[in-house]
Amino acid sequence: MDMRQLREKAGLRTVDVASVLGLADSTVRNWENGRSVPRFEVIKPLMKLYNCNFEELDEAISLTKNSN
Repeated sequence: MDMRQLREKAGLRTVDVASVLGLADSTVRNWENGRSVPRFEVIKPLMKLYNCNFEELDEAISLTKNSN
């Protein structure tokens, strides 16, 4: 499962994630397009938002980064 799929599974839009994390919507889209990766300080909040563990999030980041 990639970053976009994790977000969609959680029933969230990119603007929802960005708003909760205090980031620009484009930042979340960049993660999902493999142009950047989440900073360390947003990893725990992302795991909570996406209802996943670290391994699942790490795999999603890797899959997204390597597919683009």
